Amino acid sequence: MNLLRAIRKILRWSIGLFFASSLLAVIVYKWVPVPVTPLMLIRCCQQMSKGEKIRLKFHWVKLDEEITPELALAVVASEDQKFLSHNGFDLDAISLAWEERVEGKRKRGASTISQQTAKNVFLWPGGGWFRKGLEAYFTILIELIWDKHRIMEVYLNVIEMGDGIYGADALAWQHFGRSADRLTRANCALIAATLPNPLKYSSKNPSKYMLRRQTQIMQQMKNLGSIKWE
Repeated sequence: MNLLRAIRKILRWSIGLFFASSLLAVIVYKWVPVPVTPLMLIRCCQQMSKGEKIRLKFHWVKLDEEITPELALAVVASEDQKFLSHNGFDLDAISLAWEERVEGKRKRGASTISQQTAKNVFLWPGGGWFRKGLEAYFTILIELIWDKHRIMEVYLNVIEMGDGIYGADALAWQHFGRSADRLTRANCALIAATLPNPLKYSSKNPSKYMLRRQTQIMQQMKNLGSIKWE
């Protein structure tokens, strides 16, 4: 019985510590730039295990001052057109993705920009119900504590955009030879087209498929017009 009580006590403390630390991290990151993400560390470990030189291009820039508004518009047009109106989850997209999975059709992505941000900042890649549950938890937290502007700023700074490349400004210099505030609309649409799989698709050497997606995204950007932060 003493052992059982001790295990229960440890579990209670562990759960309490997790909730307290996760809440503190989300509060801190409301103002402080994210210094590193789990995915960055995982990729570095994978590179070292293969005997490769570590590739990590990443530096933080401000959304309003150092990233062109066209890039936020491009990722919303491509990834999550309900970004400004939902509370972290696109229920219609989730429902449709579930229906298609049940029918055996090709899997459709249903993650919002908020979910992708939560996953990239706090979690590891991959699937499984446990990780999905944590993703939902962190998505709720950042939606409650951050505003949409901050979610977009973090998203565009930490997401993987190429082999060893994280964030808009690092990619802009590596692939286009310019800072993120000088990217063109066409550049932004091409970057957005790579985001479903930035290790497979390249904005530096785009395939014909990527160029078609770029054209489609530019049309969607035109339809959306602009993003108005409240």
